[in-house]
Amino acid sequence: MAKFVFGMKQSLDGYVDHEAFEPGVELFRHYIEQVRAVSGSIYGRRMYEVMRYRDKDEPTWNADRRDFAEAWRAQPKWVVSRTLTSVGPNATLVKDDLASFAQHLKKDVAGEIRIAGPELAHSLGELGLIDAYQIYLRPVVQGKGKPFFKAARPKLQFVASEGIGEDALRLTYIPV
Repeated sequence: MAKFVFGMKQSLDGYVDHEAFEPGVELFRHYIEQVRAVSGSIYGRRMYEVMRYRDKDEPTWNADRRDFAEAWRAQPKWVVSRTLTSVGPNATLVKDDLASFAQHLKKDVAGEIRIAGPELAHSLGELGLIDAYQIYLRPVVQGKGKPFFKAARPKLQFVASEGIGEDALRLTYIPV
């Protein structure tokens, strides 16, 4: 049975924005190892569109960026969207019945499946399917953006913390 984990880097004021602030070197390497280790990821449309530029190598990338792209390409991806008509390599488009699809995926796949995108995480959380929330807290104040939690935060229990790299703290919570 799969474990669904929603984790993103977050500013001190509660916002997530994949492009607003870069992870430090050690946090980025942590992400590379994480992507290599998971059984796959479920993406909302917007987050998938942000991430999919990694389908093709860019000559300006350093070794870490290439490593991340290779790991990302290799992992299975399920993309939840009513508007997309196609997705890239190693990705499956999920157009209908998120609840049924996610329940089957959770039952049929072993290991950890990462949930990518706050709106998707909210939908899966409402269905009781998120097993853990991981906040990668960074010392940045954005002042605006998309909040980590789309609506009222679910009841959570703190279970772990870990310092990662220069300035990141991963906080792990489980629903109660």
